[in-house]
Amino acid sequence: MNLDQYLPVILFILVGTAVGIAPQVLGFIFGPNRPDAAKNSPYECGFEAFEDARMKFDVRYYLVAILFILFDLEIAFLFPWAVSLREIGATGFWAMMVFLGILVVGFIYEWKKGALDWE
Repeated sequence: MNLDQYLPVILFILVGTAVGIAPQVLGFIFGPNRPDAAKNSPYECGFEAFEDARMKFDVRYYLVAILFILFDLEIAFLFPWAVSLREIGATGFWAMMVFLGILVVGFIYEWKKGALDWE
């Protein structure tokens, strides 16, 4: 078994890991570490915390966030499609139109259900 084919992948992983970890280690070693009472105190919008940190959020916040991620990721599929549109031809075009149709139907459904309202 020839492992020379895996050398670029292993090198990519090692360099990526080093680029991610090295600045953190250097900052920890060379950065100033002078804690005082103000730095160690709990901070919330410039004043002392007045509620429990485990207070419940409205479920609509999570619903809007999940819907944003869902539609944002689906729209991200348009970029590679637009780049390769000449190569994939009419079949790829109509496949994406079906995809966008399903996306629009889902968006209209969420809109009618009131999931996007933030009252």
